[in-house]
Amino acid sequence: MAAWRGHDWLMPPNEPEERKPSGKAARPTDVTTETLVADRSLGAVPVGWDADMAVTALYSAHYRSLVRLAVLLVRDMATAEEVVQDAFVAIHGAWRRLRDTDKALAYLRQSVVNRSRSVLRHRAVVEKYAPKGMPDAPSAENGAIGEFERSAVIEALRGLPTRQREALVLRYYGDLSEAQIAHAMGISKGAVKSHTARGMAALRTSLEQLS
Repeated sequence: MAAWRGHDWLMPPNEPEERKPSGKAARPTDVTTETLVADRSLGAVPVGWDADMAVTALYSAHYRSLVRLAVLLVRDMATAEEVVQDAFVAIHGAWRRLRDTDKALAYLRQSVVNRSRSVLRHRAVVEKYAPKGMPDAPSAENGAIGEFERSAVIEALRGLPTRQREALVLRYYGDLSEAQIAHAMGISKGAVKSHTARGMAALRTSLEQLS
């Protein structure tokens, strides 16, 4: 069992194959709309598992799908991986305090959304006051999703207000229910409906202008 201290336990993000719990088939890792659907294979954690066992299994089952969600929120692969890794570190530290361990995946999604918001707030402040310089060279990770991120839909999605973008990403790329989205975003189901409807209307208008 890995030693869950800091980030030492995290598997390399470019590992060609992930370890899967016994009996689980490997899931595709191509970055496409279809593979952005959240993996529900381990939403509940067996009773009696300690933090190491539970978080290792959750990491193997959900790391990649959570990163794909985070990419659409923070807009770059390296930051998305960092956000998700931090979320796993946090849930490991809070495991004994979780009131309902069957909702561990929901906890992770909420943590990813909240950390993504923090990243965007910090980035906005930095970009506002930092002097303009030469753009950074694209990383190898960014290259892997470059084609996908150049699509008209993603570009239009990026232009939406934060809450509308979160609602659409969690609904149509995360395939979550309104209740799950409300939990992840920390808002009511009515607010989820409102953000989703407004986001879809704005997205449709933006795409129509490009056509």
